[in-house]
Amino acid sequence: MNTNVIFALSLTVLSGLATGIGSIIALFAKTTNTKFLAGSLGFSAGVMIYVSMIEIFQKSKTYLSAATDEKIGYYLAVAAFFAGIVFIGLIDYFVPSTEGDIGNLNSKESKNMALKRMGFMTALAIGIHNFPEGLATFTSALKDPHLGLAIAVAIAIHNIPEGIATSVPIYYSSGSRKKAFFVSFFSGITEPLGAIIGYLILRPFFNDTIFGILFGMIAGIMVFISIEELLPMAREYEKSKITIIGVILGMAIIALSLLLFI
Repeated sequence: MNTNVIFALSLTVLSGLATGIGSIIALFAKTTNTKFLAGSLGFSAGVMIYVSMIEIFQKSKTYLSAATDEKIGYYLAVAAFFAGIVFIGLIDYFVPSTEGDIGNLNSKESKNMALKRMGFMTALAIGIHNFPEGLATFTSALKDPHLGLAIAVAIAIHNIPEGIATSVPIYYSSGSRKKAFFVSFFSGITEPLGAIIGYLILRPFFNDTIFGILFGMIAGIMVFISIEELLPMAREYEKSKITIIGVILGMAIIALSLLLFI
């Protein structure tokens, strides 16, 4: 394995495992601090919505336009976006849950079940998202180490609040800091996993069309998770404006991080 491959893989591992930094934040939160929970969930929703609509969807459109033409590429990106929503919506429908009647979650046990399920669904979405993202980071670093470094840092920054999105609900539902950390940690593992699989097996078969469809679907999945899971649960725990403040702050911070690495 040459030094370029080792460098590219190291960048991908570090950016992916930045989710662990987000999970560590949960370790210092008090279980009775509902403002922290609501603000964190709102913050994470803001990050996920902004990244999905501004960055990931645009990547989908760019890849698909390159494979076809601008108009068809746009249509395909939109179709992939809503396909992602349908996909995660079907999972949400067929997996038994209590969160559909979130306003009626009066018992602590019901809220904990909903929070735990939301944390694992968020981990699933982030894990799927990180898989092609890891391959993209790895490939960029192989071709241009400086570009790869900039992309890896930007991804690491937005992986931190994604780690919060995964770990906080699980921590609040189970009271287990260890479980919250490891679920968040393993959602980040899919990023280097995507790089390794891409390098060993899938790389010769990937093209702009496949990448475009993947990114479009992931954008839809993350928007659905944010609107259906994160925001309602945040409002259930805290009725103040802390949720919307968290959303705006999350959008602002991820926007700034993206601007720094244009």
